[in-house]
Formats: sequence, C-alpha cells, structure tokens
Amino acid sequence: MRLPYAIAVAVFFVISAMISVVGAGLAVTRIEDASELAVRRALDLQGHDWAEVQSDGLRVVLTGTAPTEATRFNALTAAGTEVDTSRVIDEMEVAPTANLNPPRFSAEILRNDNGISLIGLIPASEDRGALIDNLKRLNPGVSVSDLMETADYPEPKGWDDAVTFAVAALSKLPRSKISASPGLVRITAITDSQQEKERLEQELTRAAPPSLRIGLSISAPRPVITPFTLRYLINEAGGQFDACSAQDETARASILEAAKKAGLTGPHDCTIGLGVPSPRWASAAQLSIRALSELGRGSVTLSDADVTLVAAQDTDPALFDRVVGELETALPDVFVLHAVLTEPETQEQSGPIEFTATRSPEGLVQLRGRLEDEALRDMVDSFAKAAFGSNQVYTATRLVSDLPEDWSVRVLAGLDALSQLNNGALTVTPDYVELSGITHDPQAKARIAGQLSEQLGDAQDFNLLIAYQAPPEPEDALPDPEQCEEQIAEIQSASKIAFEPGSATIAAESRDTVNQIADILRECGPIRMEIQGHTDSQGREEMNLQLSQSRAQSILTELRGRRIPTSSYTAVGYGETQPIADNDTEEGREENRRIEFRLVRPEPGTNNESGLEALESELEAIEAEPTDDATPDAETGDLQVEPN
Repeated sequence: MRLPYAIAVAVFFVISAMISVVGAGLAVTRIEDASELAVRRALDLQGHDWAEVQSDGLRVVLTGTAPTEATRFNALTAAGTEVDTSRVIDEMEVAPTANLNPPRFSAEILRNDNGISLIGLIPASEDRGALIDNLKRLNPGVSVSDLMETADYPEPKGWDDAVTFAVAALSKLPRSKISASPGLVRITAITDSQQEKERLEQELTRAAPPSLRIGLSISAPRPVITPFTLRYLINEAGGQFDACSAQDETARASILEAAKKAGLTGPHDCTIGLGVPSPRWASAAQLSIRALSELGRGSVTLSDADVTLVAAQDTDPALFDRVVGELETALPDVFVLHAVLTEPETQEQSGPIEFTATRSPEGLVQLRGRLEDEALRDMVDSFAKAAFGSNQVYTATRLVSDLPEDWSVRVLAGLDALSQLNNGALTVTPDYVELSGITHDPQAKARIAGQLSEQLGDAQDFNLLIAYQAPPEPEDALPDPEQCEEQIAEIQSASKIAFEPGSATIAAESRDTVNQIADILRECGPIRMEIQGHTDSQGREEMNLQLSQSRAQSILTELRGRRIPTSSYTAVGYGETQPIADNDTEEGREENRRIEFRLVRPEPGTNNESGLEALESELEAIEAEPTDDATPDAETGDLQVEPN
C-alpha cells in the first residue's frame, strides 16, 4: 500500500531535519574541541599554566587567577592568536596586590625675608592648620606658602619630634632651609658672624630630643668691609697693624709677607671680606708697606682706593720725595696717594690746642679741652650723652677761637670711636687723633681704623693704641659639653661605678661616684647624653642585652632621683655587641663590663646638600636600620664606668 504523497513528503523532511541536527552537533563539538585544544596549547607555550580553558559553542572562556594584570593581558593576547578575539570570553581574576609600603614622609621649610614656604609629603593626620599658624607667628605679616601634599597613612615613628624641632629651629634662623623626615632633621642656614654660628650650633644641639638625628650646616659668610681698610705703622717698637683687610687667602698671605719684611712684630691678623675696591688691592698694600719701611717710621693707611702715607718728623726730605715719587708711579691706576711729611711745631702757644675725653671701666665719661663755640659744645655734649648715656657724661670744655676748620669733625669722629671701647682715652690735636683703651671685640680696632680713615678724610693722621681683652665669662654661662665629658672622665678614672653581681642595682660603694657625676651634669644643663650599657660575652646574648639595658636605665633613674634634668638623656643597652677588649681573659671581660656616657652630637652637614634629594641616601639608610630605638648613630666620645 502506497503512502499518500503529502505524508511521504512530510516524513522526508522530518528525516532530513534530524540528520542535519545530528551533523551540526557533531560539527560544533569538533570546533569546540579544536578551539579549546589550540588555545590551551598556546597558553602552555607562554607559561600560563594557571589559566583554565572551556569551550561553549563558538565561545572560548578563560578562567583562573593571574598573578598580575600584565600576565592576565598576556594570556588574552595568546588566546587571540588561535581564535578570533571576539570569541574569547575573559573571566580571569587578578591576585590581590600586596600591601603597599607607606610613602616617605618629608617636609622642607624655606625661610627668608620674603616669607616662608613648605613643600613635601606629610601624613593626612598632621594638623596642617596648626602647623601653618605656628609658622605665621614666627614672622607676622609675612606670607606662608603651603605646597605640601598629603597621604592617608599612619604617622611614622619620629615624625612629630622632627616637625616640632624643625619649627623650633626655624624660629632661631631667619635665613634657613630645614628638611624634616621621621627621626631626622637637616638644617642649612646662614648667620651674620662666626660667634653667632657657634652659639646657634650649641643651642640647637642642646634643644634636639635624644632620639632625633640632626645635621647642621650653618655658615657665616664673609663680612662686607666698608671702607676696605688697611693701616700699618712703624715706630720704635717695630711694625704693627691697626687694621688689615684682604679679599682672599692669597692676598692675605702676600700682605702679611710684606709686613713681616717691614718688621712686623706681635700678634697679627688680616680679615678676609667682601668690598675690595680693586683686584690689585694686595699689590697696592705691598707697595705701600714697602715704601713705609724705606722711610723707617710713620704710618700708611689704605681706605678703599685712597692711600695716605705719613712720615715721621725727622724723615729726610730727599728720601721722602724719592719714596713718594716711586710709590706714586708704582701704585695701580685706581689708587690715589696722599703723602704727608710731619713738620715740627715752631710757634709757642698758651697751652696745648687739644680736646680730650676719657671713659672709665665703670662707663663714666669726662670731656675736657677746647671747642670753638657754644653751638659746638652743645653738639658735642648731646652726642656724648647719646653715645654713653645721659648720666654718664661730665663736660668741662672751654671755648676758644681760631681752631682748625675741621675741628668739629675730628672731635665727633673721635668720640664715636671712643664709644666702641669698653674704656679708654681720646686726644684730638690739629695734627692727629689718638685713641687708646681696652675692647672686648677682636674686630674693634680694624673697624675703628676704617671709620676714622673715612671720617677724617685724606692725608689725616691718627694713632690707635687699642688692646683686646677677652670678655669675662657670664656667671650663669653653661660649661661646654666637651668640658662636662672631660670632668666626668676624671671622676671615673679615680672611682668606677659598680653593680651588684648579675643585677642592675648600683653597689653601695659607688653611690658617691654617682653623686659626683650628678653634680657635674647639674651644672652642664640640657646637653644631649646617651647612657650606654655594655657587658662581656659570658652568658646568653639575649640575657646580656637585657642586663645592659637595665643597668643603663638604672643609672638614668639614679640621676633623676638626684633631680638632674634628664629630658635630653636616653638609656641604651648594647649587651656584648661592642667589646673594647678580649673576652677570653678576665682583664678583658672586666673592661667590657662597663657603662659609657656619650654626647650625642649633630651629624656633619655640607653646604651643597639641598632639597629633598639631600635626604635620599639618609632615608634609605634609616629604612634599612632595625627599628630598635637603641641604635646610636651620632659620633661621640667614650667615658668608661664599671658595672659588674
């Protein structure tokens, strides 16, 4: 029986459809397997064995955890070389990044006459407003530029101490740059004088916390000498300088060499400074000193480019003319010579034409001698009272006529010079001005010589008999820390400190030694001191370290009990790590069992270090060091005491 045509067609289409579905399924499976195999092979060749490949139809799904984002991207690229990238489905993950190291916090503070500026990276927890307010108080009315960035990380150890000390140091240094980082402060500054430099270094060293490392680079620039002055005299006692200025070391050496050949005697010095009127200053000074030496007696004064040569009364006129002519020809073009041959007095006068002023060590000033008129007397009296004090001046001058035209200038210039001495006497005559006395300023004589040379004018003679005496030490002055260290060493060389065996208890017989050390430290004030404990190598290393720390702390506690200000002291135990003798002998072990008092000194700084780059190597070293607070890094001297 034949099927109807319609049914036969329907059956045919059904069978064809089934065959097509089966064929398509087989084709897809083969494609999936081929794609998965190819991608897996490509990943293995690139070393991505962590990645998993799964085919889903025409899609290729990548899964797994990549160690880095770059590795994940490399795996995607490798898969895209085998199949179309649109078929690659990325379901890979990236391993979480390890905790990032905190950034290096540092701040640089610059201060000058124009204001204060800050730059650097600080913790977000830093009270930025309070810091800016503190800086504004240093110089009210001057702007503070804040260029700092912040990072949300905990404040590192030592950061607060560094910032606090940096602000305190900045208050003492109007022209400075301070770089602060955790546990370290570097200071670069300029001062007006060497004395100011030394004072600031001592104050800053004393003020720094014991745990803070400081580097000081404070410079005292060359002074500006105005006028640039040199004055050399030759008399019966030989040659001497009243003032000497030079532009550099070479010029100073050549000037002093010429003076020695001209009979220089006694102590001498030549100030190096700025303001030289000519590069050939040293040559002019040598020629002038040599000319004076040929004359035998007199004085020569160089004030900027003016040269004044004054010969003694008994100088041969022919010799004077020859020497002056040769000097005038030899001097460099910029210099102008004024030569004076002093003539003996021939006129008899009723009393000397002179004005005198004396200043006693107590500060009392007496004015006597001749003045021209009432106006000049009032001027001199007012000037003296302004210079010496209203209650310190006694005036007993007389009025006469026919005094030299420049008499008032000579008198006032002399009084101005006298005011710079601690005590002395001034004599003004028509021919010269003479000033003698005592000063506590080593630069006073040179400064007065320059002022008189400028104020009296060319071809004017003056004589300075000024002696320098060191100022008396103030009664409340603190001794130098080095002296404190030496005094403690003397005490301990006679009597060491001992401890009870195996403990941190100070032996009874050592109490007096501790008392003597305490008396010295009480007078020394707030110096930075590290009390270090050391042991021999017997016993376990850990036990020795603990014992040394306990003994150092015991000394610090004893000093506190005697009311010594120990806020700038720290106690550190080093155990057996720093022997000073052989631990194989009893004598060596005896030396190694000790406590040392060590001054914590600032680290040396260099003027060419600047900016945050100057801290780079230092900060790397800090990160490499152990975090134990007991690690010392200041160069100090040793004082040995006996603990065991």
